[in-house]
Amino acid sequence: MQLRPWQCARIGLFLAVIICVVQFAPSRAQAAPYAAMVMDARTGEVLHSRNADTQLHPASLTKMMTLYIAFEAIKRGEISPDTVVTITSKAAAEPPSKLGLRAGQKIKFRYLIRAAAVKSANDAATAIGIAISGSEAAFARRMNRTAKALGMTRTQFKNAHGLTENGHLSTARDMTTLGRHLFFDHPQYYNLFSRITTDAGVRAVSNTNRRFLNSYKGADGIKTGYTRAAGFNLVASAERGGERIITTVFGGQSTASRNAKVAELMDLGFRRAPSRAPIRKPALPVYANVDAEPAQPGAAGKTIRLVGAVKLSPRPTPRPIAQEPAAQAQLAALTESIKDAVITAIAEPEDEPSVVAEAAPESQAATKTAESVAEIVMAAAPAPAAKPIAQPLVGTTAAPASAAPETVAAPRSRPAAIVLTSLQPQTETVAEPEVVTRMSTSGGRHWAINVGVLGSRYQAERVLLKTALKEIDTLDEALRKVVRQSNGWHANFVGMSEAQADLACRRLNARNTRCKVLGPAKVADLN
Repeated sequence: MQLRPWQCARIGLFLAVIICVVQFAPSRAQAAPYAAMVMDARTGEVLHSRNADTQLHPASLTKMMTLYIAFEAIKRGEISPDTVVTITSKAAAEPPSKLGLRAGQKIKFRYLIRAAAVKSANDAATAIGIAISGSEAAFARRMNRTAKALGMTRTQFKNAHGLTENGHLSTARDMTTLGRHLFFDHPQYYNLFSRITTDAGVRAVSNTNRRFLNSYKGADGIKTGYTRAAGFNLVASAERGGERIITTVFGGQSTASRNAKVAELMDLGFRRAPSRAPIRKPALPVYANVDAEPAQPGAAGKTIRLVGAVKLSPRPTPRPIAQEPAAQAQLAALTESIKDAVITAIAEPEDEPSVVAEAAPESQAATKTAESVAEIVMAAAPAPAAKPIAQPLVGTTAAPASAAPETVAAPRSRPAAIVLTSLQPQTETVAEPEVVTRMSTSGGRHWAINVGVLGSRYQAERVLLKTALKEIDTLDEALRKVVRQSNGWHANFVGMSEAQADLACRRLNARNTRCKVLGPAKVADLN
């Protein structure tokens, strides 16, 4: 069958339209393997899992580990938030998403943290790793050591940003574990993950997770991730009524479908989680030979703080003090004088024969007393330097007299008169020790926070109790105080320092809990 010219033209036009539709149609990511896990953050109990131990591409969820190590390095004194970091060509060359840093540019470490946490900037993440460990390879080794210490048994990191690389893999279970450690191990930094926008030094940046944070009630983090190989990933955390759920999803097909799936799993978690559960914080990581690794090139200024205690502190042996011959002669003369004086004071008059077979008891007592006084004087005086006299070991046979010309006699008891004189009670009155029964409020603990104005004392005390359980880390030492004023019952935490009050309020506000810092002047009005 032969086609007419107008039929050929129509078929050609139809094929051209199909080609254009296929070529210019919006691209859609290929479906990546799916995995999910839902965990009760309070106890670590798994409420739902699917393919949770399958190794998949984590994408920018990797930055959770990068940030965990950054927070840890600040805590250990290796680096400061105000440390000025020089951007390397390696960090500046990372592909988007990025902050747009240039090689040689200087920026504070705190801004790199913000950019990596909120913007998910790859150049900032690489700069963090190089600033801490000197190179990306060294930082990746530290990431793997930290993952092992946290119990992430099926995770292997190759870089600090999460772009696809052979062998760079993790699981939904491991990433959920990491999210829980971020919340409990470094709570002072956790509010970063709930910021919709933040100042990253060179410019303000928006949160890649802002859609979920704005749409799901109680959501306050944590991190998104996307590559073609990974799909749309998300580790999310939300808190409602004292319950906190962490949900991880790998392999979403789009941002919207992933967020919808995470919200569905969050609801499932809140339904299955008990209303009340004990808070069991995960154990801090324990490292084996982490500090023993040699420093990498470029890691100058790195400080590792080690805490140790002296196991044994023996008392030093005093040095012998050599006496001059004149001093020794004076001491001997003084001793003889004291000896004669004591004999004269104690003994009877000399009416006995000059030669007797045995001295009278009174003379013996006087002589002994004099000798004892002399011994005390000699003992109080510094001993002259002399060769040490070898003492025989217990249970051994005594050496011959020729071998030991000097013998050591057992010390005599001090005379009763001297003992009684030294133990005579003093006439001065010794003051009784004062017992302090209450700790002072000094030390700057004159600040407080207010968490609400309620209609009754019962409601105020209930709010204080719930808030204390919710924010146990910063409110553990604070005192709960309810004050009645004209507008209602004020629920306050008192006895805090300014830094404690500010940190507690910032963390409570990040959880959508009302909080207001009260200075010393306002605290005084509460008393």
